[in-house]
Amino acid sequence: MNAMHDDDFDPEDVGVNTSTQPDIQTVISRRMLLAAGAAGAVAAIAAPSTAQAQAGGRAVSTLKFKDVKHGMDDKIHVAEGYRADVLIRWGDPIAKDAPDFVPGKVDAAAQEKQFGYNCDFLAYQPLPYGSRSSSRGLLCSNHEYTNNELMWPGIPVRNNGDKGLTKEQVEHDMSAHGLSVVEVRKSGGKWSYVKDSPYNRRLSMRGQVFRVAGPAAGHARLKTKADPTGTQVIGTLNNCAGGFTPWGTVLTGEENFNGYFRGDPKKTPEAANYARYGVQPFRGAPWGVHVDRFDMDKEPNEPNRFGYVCEYDPYDPKSTPVKRTSIGRIKHEGAMTAVSADGRVALYTGDDERFEYVYKFVTKGKFDPSRRERNMNLLDEGTLYAARFNEDGTCTWLPLVHGQGPLTAANGFNSQADVCIETRRAADLVGATPMDRPEGIAISPKTGKVYVCLTYNERRKPANDASARERANPANPRAENKWGQIVEISPPVTRGGRADHGALTSRWGFFIVAGNPKDPKTQAQYHPATTDDGWFQAPDNITFDPKGRAWITTDGMDNFGNDMADGLYGADTTGPGRALSKHLFRTPVGAEMTGPAFTPDGRTVFVSVQHPGEGDKMTFEKPATRWPDFKPDTPPRPSVVAITKLDGGEVGS
Repeated sequence: MNAMHDDDFDPEDVGVNTSTQPDIQTVISRRMLLAAGAAGAVAAIAAPSTAQAQAGGRAVSTLKFKDVKHGMDDKIHVAEGYRADVLIRWGDPIAKDAPDFVPGKVDAAAQEKQFGYNCDFLAYQPLPYGSRSSSRGLLCSNHEYTNNELMWPGIPVRNNGDKGLTKEQVEHDMSAHGLSVVEVRKSGGKWSYVKDSPYNRRLSMRGQVFRVAGPAAGHARLKTKADPTGTQVIGTLNNCAGGFTPWGTVLTGEENFNGYFRGDPKKTPEAANYARYGVQPFRGAPWGVHVDRFDMDKEPNEPNRFGYVCEYDPYDPKSTPVKRTSIGRIKHEGAMTAVSADGRVALYTGDDERFEYVYKFVTKGKFDPSRRERNMNLLDEGTLYAARFNEDGTCTWLPLVHGQGPLTAANGFNSQADVCIETRRAADLVGATPMDRPEGIAISPKTGKVYVCLTYNERRKPANDASARERANPANPRAENKWGQIVEISPPVTRGGRADHGALTSRWGFFIVAGNPKDPKTQAQYHPATTDDGWFQAPDNITFDPKGRAWITTDGMDNFGNDMADGLYGADTTGPGRALSKHLFRTPVGAEMTGPAFTPDGRTVFVSVQHPGEGDKMTFEKPATRWPDFKPDTPPRPSVVAITKLDGGEVGS
């Protein structure tokens, strides 16, 4: 997903991957590339049958709405027969004593009690716990990053490093990061949030203590002056996609943590480690000017305390959230779980950077549906794996376990804690497959198949003009891949019909190869009945509705020369309408589409409209849009939108 930007720094893509392992494009069926050409290789995996193609678009798809048109303006757009209501905005009060939002005001104490900035991943948790209520629940939101130039007047566009922010602004900025829990209710067909609910909560970067658990808890590499035990961290940052567990907790992934520090990483004992993650000085947020722990010259271990999957209980506002180091330290995008056939829980996550990896964690213990409290620390023990995509169509899950293979003291891994702190390097050594920006991951509730969004990688090279890691080939056949794709992983199925997520080998192929299917250079693959407004590029988040249909958000429809806004797309994953994507919702200019979450009855989908009005020349005084308030003195405000059908039916029906 997007993160903090300046003119010459992209925190999403500054890590150094020196692995020579062939990537996913290299490994799938070199024979197919030679026999059929790149486009033929993709088509063999993604395309529906001729009979399915001839059935016609609306007839074969279970999604009955008409596509929203591609385009871009200052408003949101939703399909005919639907409504899209703004539910909650940045700065809206959620605590009983919270003040109202005041445009342009710097007030960290107020922000601690208000909805945070740049809402991203969403989870809807029914109230009460254990119910399937679709009219009352807890809406849990990540707040990934901030756009200071849109928050306050007088801030330079894409403010760089140490310039421009006062101590008070830094404190407010930190408070705008983190997580929000808000009670929401549906009445008369429309959603609202409950301002004085006892469940409402902010877990901010500035004020919330997180317990550190798992192999790295208490390790010397996590100890600081403020936390000599290495077991407590104040705050969570750059929370991108996430997930939820079968026991009702919410998971959130810390993604681009590398851009929040100042100082010289080369002078720390962690120099090589920080280089692998792209931790660089004088970039991104200028917090270290005013907050010592974000200055590596003063606290050299602080970056090791971020980059984890965090777990919290939205049903208990007094509970302490936890950083689960067992799942590894990477730029986490997504953390989706499934109960495997044997009762163990599998968690899938991606590392969102070009040429990084897909991971799976499988618990040692088994899920106990009858005793919630027994599952609360289930994610602390288990095995972490990295994926290798083989040319025979199999996916091998490679264990990242201290003492196995190259993960020994000879290579600098003295314990499982080191593996969890330097997860990227561990995956390099075992031979995982470098991927094209693994972002959102979702698991079909109907089939158990796992879907991984690879957003794009314009740095891919032609097949005969690059190293094995970089060159194109059948599994990802496009050099300068500007469009992205969705990989489908199929775990083996037991005799009882359940997916075995604990298995060490799966099958894989493509679900959708994104881009404009009418542009031959994209080699895109969808159902042939996909309309001119139904295709997409840069897939980012993905989720499933109760009927088992995939819903995909985009982050980059306007990249590489398109004049198109990001949006939400639905598609069947099985049956005659497989891979026929349809366009339900479109964001305003500058925004990214994130965080789709359905109610159990499928009649509402919540989405996040992130960083509306963002752009190279956009400021508080002159944004690209003033959505959603459209008041001359009010900046654009990242917001959660509730999408429902006018007739009250299921979304997509």
